[in-house]
Amino acid sequence: MATYESFIKLNGSVGDLVFYNLNGKNIVRKKSGFNKNAFHKSASYEKVRQNSSEFGHCSKIGKIIRQCLEVYIKESNDPLLYQKFAKLMTEIKDLDNVSEKGKRTVKSGLATESGMKMLRKFQFGNIRSLEDTATISAGLWDYGLVLDKNIVVDEIIIETLRIDFEEYKSEHFKQQIFVEKPMNEYVFQKYFSDEEFHFHFIVLKKDGKIMRMGFV
Repeated sequence: MATYESFIKLNGSVGDLVFYNLNGKNIVRKKSGFNKNAFHKSASYEKVRQNSSEFGHCSKIGKIIRQCLEVYIKESNDPLLYQKFAKLMTEIKDLDNVSEKGKRTVKSGLATESGMKMLRKFQFGNIRSLEDTATISAGLWDYGLVLDKNIVVDEIIIETLRIDFEEYKSEHFKQQIFVEKPMNEYVFQKYFSDEEFHFHFIVLKKDGKIMRMGFV
């Protein structure tokens, strides 16, 4: 990109050059070598198409998960959270070893032990995650949340998320538990069947402040 001075003001393309005005300056640059038709059909763009498809998938999945948790994410005050979470989705997608390149999914990545571990480990800003401090056991009609005995809280919020990875839709249900005295296990409702892919996001509060939060 370069600037030029001339009494003739050009706007548009001449040959392989493009002329336009940007912030009061006359700009000239060479046309991009990108060819839209070639991108969709040429074999030389195959890897680019694969990366583009997977990137779009990860971005959409990251967005719908963040939308479910927006009210809590705001508390993290992390301006780079979007980029960090997008990177997490990409890294989890990379664990999909059953799909061909270009069709790998976050869902298949989360189906692996490493994928779920990465999700649980993710930290929102300076708010500590619940990694290795909380477990969930499934009963016939409900779930049980077990917290490390050293964690002291007076409110537990449980968000149950079900993500449609094909249609890019989501459902989430919030449950609150007010803690009067510590218990060995906190029972909460089951919203989805065990056959449906879903996971839980836990928020632990003390005196109205979020002390820990994350996926379990």
